[in-house]
Amino acid sequence: MSLTRTEKPLHWVGSAKRDLLALPEAVVDDFGYALSAVQSGATPAQAKAWKGEGTGVLELVDNHRGDTFRAVYTVRFALAVYVLHCFQKKSPSGIRTAQSDIDLIHERLKLAALHYKEHYDRKP
Repeated sequence: MSLTRTEKPLHWVGSAKRDLLALPEAVVDDFGYALSAVQSGATPAQAKAWKGEGTGVLELVDNHRGDTFRAVYTVRFALAVYVLHCFQKKSPSGIRTAQSDIDLIHERLKLAALHYKEHYDRKP
């Protein structure tokens, strides 16, 4: 008996991949490993719900040398995973995420939905 590992494709929205690769190597490794688990249907230990976009939008959080980094992704779509934004948290208002990051995630979620509809949700 062989077990088949079904892995969902991973799509990067906008500059998310380039932004991830600009982060410290240890953070890239941690997020890369976690996203690989997400593709296989797992929920990584460092994942938590992203507030404001409803179910299926999550964030990975990694602290590295006193800085906090985040990768926001969605598993809202049945056949694919979309990475929406990767960034270092630098909010001028304490613990809150900068509004520009929140707005960017919102817009990229819309782009992910359009991509999914065009490439996966085709009706004959």
